[in-house]
Amino acid sequence: MPALALLSAIFVVGIEQTVQWKYGVTGIIGLLLLTVGIKAKNPTVSSMGAVVLALLVAGPAL
Repeated sequence: MPALALLSAIFVVGIEQTVQWKYGVTGIIGLLLLTVGIKAKNPTVSSMGAVVLALLVAGPAL
């Protein structure tokens, strides 16, 4: 069980670093909103985070 928790933590930190490197602070805020919304089972907050991330990803195409 501790090995699974360690691998999970490494994966999450890796994703966060990738998002921050590619999308900056706004990407981290979007990821944070999405994560908090999912953990709190709050669809409004998770939707806000998803919209922020979608706008960042689709920004160059718009």
